[in-house]
Amino acid sequence: MLTIKLPQIFRVHQVPRIFWEDGIMSGYRHPKSSALDCVLSSFQMTNETVNIWTHFLPTWYFVWRFLVLSSSLDLCREPYHWPLLIYLLLVCLYPFASSCAHTFSSMSARARHICYFCDYGALSLYSLGCAFAYGAYAMPDHWVSGVWHNYFVPAAAFNSFVCTGLSCYSRFPELERPRLSKVLRTAYTRLFARRPGFLFASHLPKPRAPGRFDYIGHSHQLFHICAVLGTHFQLEAILCDVRSRRAWLRGRLPAPGLPSTFGTAGLALLGNAAIIGAFTAALPRAPGSSVSPPGVPAEAGRCRDP
Repeated sequence: MLTIKLPQIFRVHQVPRIFWEDGIMSGYRHPKSSALDCVLSSFQMTNETVNIWTHFLPTWYFVWRFLVLSSSLDLCREPYHWPLLIYLLLVCLYPFASSCAHTFSSMSARARHICYFCDYGALSLYSLGCAFAYGAYAMPDHWVSGVWHNYFVPAAAFNSFVCTGLSCYSRFPELERPRLSKVLRTAYTRLFARRPGFLFASHLPKPRAPGRFDYIGHSHQLFHICAVLGTHFQLEAILCDVRSRRAWLRGRLPAPGLPSTFGTAGLALLGNAAIIGAFTAALPRAPGSSVSPPGVPAEAGRCRDP
């Protein structure tokens, strides 16, 4: 009979400092887990399990919404819907990237950095997707065709580069200068990426009761839930504008073109990928990138329950 042994779980003092989370004392996975162990760990209770599922399940909800809308709207052939198409694709991307980041971040310190680099890039691109939708359908009447409206999406594309760069850089000083790291990441989360920054920055309720919210109820899980709910209601509002303002907008704006929609989105994707690549290449200088886990034998490799 085939049996699957789930990976062993560790306490905070048994893993390198780069893996520590504020106020979380247990539930850590092996810091040199295999890809299979990372996948298996999503089916046991660790301090990342709820983080994984609170973005993995919503990914498929947004994919379902995308497929339903594709059957009722001509997203590909109707230029009016191209900004909506870009927004929907990026709405599906960011929770999936986040879920993957939380799943595979325990493979090594280097893998942890790369996973979250990709997570930051996906979130920055999602913010650009929001700009496409807002610029095309939700811009206030008196701003339509104005200077700010004309540069709204290009400015958002540039902003995505700034966001990804700042957030990737924030991982480098997080051991030596944790406050600077937190300031940079909080600014990215709250000011640029339009996420609920208070939960991200405060870590509540973990600091008030260390160890009590290791598995369920800590701030990052609440952050995920609020982000998904916010995206759901944002999507509903955008769809309302798409339908109700179509005639008014088409009388005042030219049809979106390929360069201003897919061209801009493609350049932003390539630019963010280049930024992630540059920071990945600089990882040998990142803190904890080659640290062996204290309290865990180096030869343990894929540590299993007895």
